[in-house]
Amino acid sequence: MTTLAAAVASRLPARWVGAAARALYPRLEPELARLADYCPAHGTAVDVGSWYGPWARRLAARCDRVVAVEPVAHLARHLRGALPGNVRVVHGAACDREGTARLWLPEGDQGDRGLSSLTRSGVHDHSVEVPALTVDGLGIADAVFVKMDVDGGELPALRGAHGVLTRQRPALLIELEARIQPVAPVVDLLTGLGYRGWVLPGRSWTALADFDLTAHQERTEHLVHRTMLRRALSPGGGRPGDRGAPPRERYVNSVLFLPADREPRQPQGTRGG
Repeated sequence: MTTLAAAVASRLPARWVGAAARALYPRLEPELARLADYCPAHGTAVDVGSWYGPWARRLAARCDRVVAVEPVAHLARHLRGALPGNVRVVHGAACDREGTARLWLPEGDQGDRGLSSLTRSGVHDHSVEVPALTVDGLGIADAVFVKMDVDGGELPALRGAHGVLTRQRPALLIELEARIQPVAPVVDLLTGLGYRGWVLPGRSWTALADFDLTAHQERTEHLVHRTMLRRALSPGGGRPGDRGAPPRERYVNSVLFLPADREPRQPQGTRGG
């Protein structure tokens, strides 16, 4: 069923929705506000599943170049006019081959909810044909960071990025949700490529090996069903662990993967796992 938020968003100018996403996302996803912990301030960043561009815009201010990959046609058009000049927007869905693919969408949604995927799940109702591409095929020679938000299509997207991952060794930030797809196959794939996972459940980064992501998500899944505005402005809101703010549990679904010889920068006075 179409949510009220999605229905309202589909009727608002795209620039308004994009501005709201940029304002709220650092509160919803504190990993975005902590780019300096893991993303070098040079080279090229890749934003796979850019949506309205909250990650791409922040990355554009930090990196030399950004490639924003977005499968929903009208969102890709919006991004081309809304993002800074050092962002290249590519219309397509990242997977393990080039050609075309079926992009699945919820009932009544044209892509505004950010739930589109090449992997059909229970929330999906209809599909559209979109270009299929690989990260390796984007022609990037200096990738320092790749963010992926592909709602269940992680394994094909990562296989299509094998060359970039093995030769350029960028940091990766991947949205993983056990309610959509098992987490272990992605972790195993990246472990095999020499990556180590990290999460940010509070103020400090914690090694994924020391954090039961699936159990955490089962316990906090009720938070996912709140609106973006309610989650951002809930009591005790703000980033977890901020000084002066009450502690607030959040639904952690972003996992940072770094080459095993690297660790994310920790706040002063803390140590990593």
